Amino acid sequence: MQRSERSIRTSHGGMLPGTGQSHGGSLVPADKTTEDLAALTSQVAGIVKRQRDLGISCVGDGEFWTGRHFRFYGQQLSGVTSRALQPGERASGRESTRERDAFPKLYADMDRVGTVFCVPGEQPRFFPAKEKMVATGPIKGRATDAVRREIKVFKEALAAVGGVDEAFICVFAPGWLDHFIYDEYYNDDEKFVFALAEAMREEYRAVVDAGFILQIDDPGVATSWDMMRPAPTMEEYRRYLKIRVDALNHALAGLPEDRIRHHFCWGSWHGAHTHDVPLKDIIDLVLEIRAQTYSFEASNVRHEHEWTVWKDIKLPAGKMIMPGVVSHATNIVEHPELVARRICNFAEAVGRENVMAGTDCGLGNRVHDELVWAKLSALVEGAKLASDALWGRLTRRG
Repeated sequence: MQRSERSIRTSHGGMLPGTGQSHGGSLVPADKTTEDLAALTSQVAGIVKRQRDLGISCVGDGEFWTGRHFRFYGQQLSGVTSRALQPGERASGRESTRERDAFPKLYADMDRVGTVFCVPGEQPRFFPAKEKMVATGPIKGRATDAVRREIKVFKEALAAVGGVDEAFICVFAPGWLDHFIYDEYYNDDEKFVFALAEAMREEYRAVVDAGFILQIDDPGVATSWDMMRPAPTMEEYRRYLKIRVDALNHALAGLPEDRIRHHFCWGSWHGAHTHDVPLKDIIDLVLEIRAQTYSFEASNVRHEHEWTVWKDIKLPAGKMIMPGVVSHATNIVEHPELVARRICNFAEAVGRENVMAGTDCGLGNRVHDELVWAKLSALVEGAKLASDALWGRLTRRG
């Protein structure tokens, strides 16, 4: 990824309004006709243009095809099937957490209306699920026609818009897929996670070979902590994470680190987040991942204070961070001066050239559509203010 050499560059977590996923979450069929794809390319171009016009440095397609929808990945992998839930089973780790025990009425109210983000017009999702995805045979993956179509459409959209020098595509990490695909074949956690990693290798490579930044979406790094029962010791949790870090690195082997950024957060649902794992307890393992840039949640009020962790961490040579400086967890649009202050905190901790300004997570579906673009505008304006402070107004513009 390009470094912030003369000013703070900007990007975001992925999901944006205006995509096929922002209104109901249905998947775009793989057998669309050429005419249909032309129309979809036009839609993606509209999303790209809006980002470019706002001044976003590294743009995405808004997760137009997958929308962080785990079923998309289940459809791409052999050895994975869906079956009806058995009594007492859960369809995903999100349905059974220690925080849900601590706030039973909050989550019961959310479950009753099927909400996760409490956004007007939000489609019911996740709860109550009636079936689960399971591995019933050897898991195999491939860069499918669906992946190649996504790449093709995004390339054509970028060419139609012009004026964009960097773009990214999001793909799930094996340590996030295992929250929604359950092992009923390997009977061994490490073998199962490494099988998922091996299955994702070709998709990762397809994105990088096409010239895009590969964003690895990996919320499980942090959210798994609250999903484990009984509560693990930190030593136990770190062993669990180490397997997933090693598996991801196996999948990324051979790919250039400067084409990869790793994203994690504490889960985008609008809950209490009182049971989140502290950043300081896991960040050293995250920094072992073969990526140039690390994107993470930093403006959510439950985690904003953790910027100080970076004052005590030695950022490895050549690495960058992309802290979230606008939040997906509130409708309040951050003031650009607050955004600038957040950016400057990180710049002072790790060096201005090592900081890219981002969002806590994808904003689409998490806040009202109108507010997504207002928040991205605040992100860009805040980055400009921070650049003026960090480089000096005349130096940056000269």
